[in-house]
Amino acid sequence: MPTASGENAGSLQRTLGLSDAVVIGAGSMIGAGVFAAWSPAAAAAGTGLAIGLAVAALIAFCNATSSAQLAAVYPASGGTYVYGRERLGAGWGHMAGWGFVVGKTASCAAMALTIGAYLWPAHDRVIGVLAVMVITAVNIGGLNRTVAVTRVLLAVSLASLVAVVAAGWSSSGASLDRLTPVDAGVFDVLQSAGYLFFAFAGYARIATLGEEVRDPKRTIPRAIPLALGAVLIVYALVGVTALAVVPVEQLAATGSPLRLVAEAGHFPGLGAVVRIGAGIASLGVLLNLIPGISRTSLAMARNRDLPRWFAHIHPGRSLPLRAELTVAAVVIILISVLNVRTAIGVSGVAVLTYYAITNAAALTLSASERRWPRPIAVAGLIGCLILIATLPVGVIVSGFVTLVIGALVRAAAQRHPSTRSTSS
Repeated sequence: MPTASGENAGSLQRTLGLSDAVVIGAGSMIGAGVFAAWSPAAAAAGTGLAIGLAVAALIAFCNATSSAQLAAVYPASGGTYVYGRERLGAGWGHMAGWGFVVGKTASCAAMALTIGAYLWPAHDRVIGVLAVMVITAVNIGGLNRTVAVTRVLLAVSLASLVAVVAAGWSSSGASLDRLTPVDAGVFDVLQSAGYLFFAFAGYARIATLGEEVRDPKRTIPRAIPLALGAVLIVYALVGVTALAVVPVEQLAATGSPLRLVAEAGHFPGLGAVVRIGAGIASLGVLLNLIPGISRTSLAMARNRDLPRWFAHIHPGRSLPLRAELTVAAVVIILISVLNVRTAIGVSGVAVLTYYAITNAAALTLSASERRWPRPIAVAGLIGCLILIATLPVGVIVSGFVTLVIGALVRAAAQRHPSTRSTSS
């Protein structure tokens, strides 16, 4: 893949090992999704969201195996943007990259709003903006600092989820009987899976680390399934607990569902712990997703699928600083105009498109490059397309309008190939 010339030339540093990659992947998933996605999923399918979780996890597994195989072949920053270009053509690669940038930027807005919904509901947007500013300040300090902070935030997030489960099952009304009957139809279950997929999509962050992981051909294919498997166990425990403790109608109506679970138990003080834990977990996801978006923007700018201005790597920090600051600014704008449910839906359309292209690219791998059976990629491709089709029509239209905008941005960037960035 061509790199920028002159002052744009530069490379990222390989400093991360297997445990670092797993932490970043898990930290990118355990956040706003597990604290917020239950509400739209419950609204869509009621108790059927438990089945929706299983469907979302299955499709996420298919996508993860495709990502892991491709990452081993192409250990470079950009994830499916790179895989799509190499295996399917430049246009498909651009669609994947733009889908990742748009989807994850919408995810960041949803996560920032979730922080506000748990910590200070009356001023959720203000809190979300402040969170993005703090996270950006941490990230521009360097990726090693990001990994260290992620470890702390992930530990706190897991502790808060343990508190949710313990508090929930201390409730006298907790019962597995609440999980039945499942009165949702197939379409409703699939729509809930589309919302819950939002909670799994962070493992793509590992694939974007291709230029920053030691021995990426071995590390990335191992890290993605490990992170996904660990997170699935956590989500299953939390989801079952939420359904067993809180009436599904209440889950559907709130912006902070796990707070209701914690406050239903005999330890009402844990409600405050969960609110803080939700905020910290969402911070952890923001901490990892904003750099992931900036790395994909970097890769796209190197190929002039975005303006070359974004291809600059800061010489002192070894970071795509311009891309990172731009992403933060766009997230702040989205926080002011979107609500959590809309942000999750738009993110779902864009990110599921990204993974559909991932699976399509994986189908082109040769037998020697393949590490998982080909039908898994077929199932992942079909699953992604089905989940997109089950989301609300308005969300689907908004998502695809953003993809069209991406095509226009690419056309504009390639119309001026001589453009060069200036030093920062």
